[in-house]
Amino acid sequence: MADRPLSDERGVRGDFSCSSWTREQAESISREETNVAPIINPSQTRLDKDLQLWDTWLLRNRFGEVTTIDGWRVAFSLTAPADLSPRDRHDVASIRYFYSRDGKQWECGGELFEGDAYGQRQWSGSAVYDDGDLYVFYTATGHRGDTEITDTQRIAGATTDRVGTATEAVTIEGPWSHEILLEPDGDWYETEGQSEGMTYTFRDPWFYEDPRTGETYLLFEANTPLSETDDTCGDGTDRRQYNGCVGVAVSPSRDPFDWELRAPLLVGTGVNHELERPHVVRHDDRYYLFVSTHRHMFAPGVEGYEGLYGWVADSFRGPYRPINDSGLVVTNPSDAPFQSYSWMVYAHGEELLVHSFFNYYDFAGDSLDEITQLSESEQSRRFGGTLGPTLRLEVDGGRSELLGTLDSWHLPTGDDTLPEPVENR
Repeated sequence: MADRPLSDERGVRGDFSCSSWTREQAESISREETNVAPIINPSQTRLDKDLQLWDTWLLRNRFGEVTTIDGWRVAFSLTAPADLSPRDRHDVASIRYFYSRDGKQWECGGELFEGDAYGQRQWSGSAVYDDGDLYVFYTATGHRGDTEITDTQRIAGATTDRVGTATEAVTIEGPWSHEILLEPDGDWYETEGQSEGMTYTFRDPWFYEDPRTGETYLLFEANTPLSETDDTCGDGTDRRQYNGCVGVAVSPSRDPFDWELRAPLLVGTGVNHELERPHVVRHDDRYYLFVSTHRHMFAPGVEGYEGLYGWVADSFRGPYRPINDSGLVVTNPSDAPFQSYSWMVYAHGEELLVHSFFNYYDFAGDSLDEITQLSESEQSRRFGGTLGPTLRLEVDGGRSELLGTLDSWHLPTGDDTLPEPVENR
């Protein structure tokens, strides 16, 4: 794998190996029997008929392991009213929480912040339960009180100790303490003013404490500032349009509200513009870094898919090498290329489990952008708006293979016994 340290003038601190997702690696992306998920049955119903939901994350402990509160599993999702056009859901997104005893039957606990969070709306993040305190990291998008919708993004955190459990329910209440934790520095991470690409990204915070070293990190999605003369696409395309990276901050004190930016952990310069929802899973003494990305975010000359992409390293700090040589771990079938998105991975015994949301089905265009050309009723008809089946994944060093699926909203934890693996088809 081709790794490059950032140049001295950018002031590297902390001995991170800034690994690169190279065009040579990405050009080998292909659908294989080992990485294509089965077709999702569109007849499944939403968990709550009044809500559409998409990006979802499970409650974890400081070390990235899925955890429970008095035996209750807790999940968090971005949500919007069910009668809203799916294309507009990001403009009103709010975080709701859900809870389950068995990881199969889930109940909605309600809106998490109820108006006291930063931003016009809240986008994806992560949640950590630590010694009775709940920490939620989220993307504060826009500014509260703005009259127009904006896409300014800052990384925020909130905490409360008002978490209650009973025989029939989990309650999460305020008051919450909110803080803005990180903003782009313009050096390692592109500011909104510097952005000239398709979209602007500084979002998706993911808390992780390395159980081997005790070092505490916050991963996030961002873009790297590049000079005006940079061009790696080979066809005159300005590579600033394809400058996605996985950013990282360090907490010297291990305080979840105390962070210092570091140089990116992984860059996709000239390959991809959005490396969304980065997260790390420690498995078999290795560190697996995962992101989701869209087909239309790949640079010209790179034929990628909607998919979960991953890298593996022997330490959190890298260097990282792509799983399956190309980085592709899971993708949708060719006749349902947009059926799932926003994959999240967690360890369960000898396997990894992968959940995602049921996105657009009965649609096989070249890009999600084409969805907007459909009528509002057709967009709504084709949008799943709930969690899809949980995938079972085997990983062995730098190789991965899908083993089969569990039901939608089946999110096992702890000692839950899984059925014997079945064929993925």
